Amino acid sequence: MTDLHSALKRYLSMRKGLGYKYQHQTRRLADFVSFMERRKATTISTKLAMEWATLPPDRHASWALRLTDVRGFARHIANIDPKTEVPPVGVLPGLKRAKPYVYSDAEINALLAAAMSLPPAGALRRWTYHCLFGLIAVTGMRLSEAIGLHCDDVDLDAGVLTIRLTKFGKSRLVPLHPTTSAALRNYAERRDAHCASRRSPHFFVAERGGPLLHQYVHRVFWRLSREIGLRRPGDRTGPRVHDFRHRFAIRTLLGWYREGIDVEKKLPALSTYLGHTCVRDTYWYLSACPELMQEAARRLDRRWEAKP
Repeated sequence: MTDLHSALKRYLSMRKGLGYKYQHQTRRLADFVSFMERRKATTISTKLAMEWATLPPDRHASWALRLTDVRGFARHIANIDPKTEVPPVGVLPGLKRAKPYVYSDAEINALLAAAMSLPPAGALRRWTYHCLFGLIAVTGMRLSEAIGLHCDDVDLDAGVLTIRLTKFGKSRLVPLHPTTSAALRNYAERRDAHCASRRSPHFFVAERGGPLLHQYVHRVFWRLSREIGLRRPGDRTGPRVHDFRHRFAIRTLLGWYREGIDVEKKLPALSTYLGHTCVRDTYWYLSACPELMQEAARRLDRRWEAKP
């Protein structure tokens, strides 16, 4: 008989010791163990794993992810309990990556202008979201990286951001254009004046000086998107904050193609800049954007035409 709670504790400790954050997985696996307890089951079976993974029934997109979590845990348990069944790969459809929305310059300018109209009129809030969304758009940073920046991570004299312990536990440096440094310096001065008596270690702060929370940032983004016509009232899908990052990557690749640069050689540099753990994550953009595929096809055509 296996004590699943103790086994889960050891498994999570091992994964985190290897550098994985495992925040969402911790929550999901704790829920799975509770599910097993309610079923009075002490051994993981494929049937029980599938039953749990397909909850709730109307969220198909998360099913494969949930089963993947259990599969890793089950492999760990199988070393000490040979009765454990490891759910096979491919029994549930994988999560499809959302098609990136490539913002136009006009749409980004409209969004940033709308941010400057956020109430209240004399508050820091409008400047915070104007600079936050602008920074993500011009650097391709993840939202979590931008709101996780501390003041010590922002060197505006050198024009460099230090992104620490990102999605995959890596750190990297992100250079800034002088105009971006100037905009961030202006924001920092406003922030310090606004929060003179309640300094925060965070670079981007909420109105009372605390850190920005993901859910509130998304709510502001949805509001601004509706105001400028990117989303209709009540839409549950549409352009996302993360699409700023997609736009940065796609525009960079398109620029290289049009300048005749060897994209194959440059891809590892873009992959490192974006904080990808594997260059294949950057290759995904080549197939995700029809315009990029067209540029690649044109280059291939020119190579064939140049052959004797």
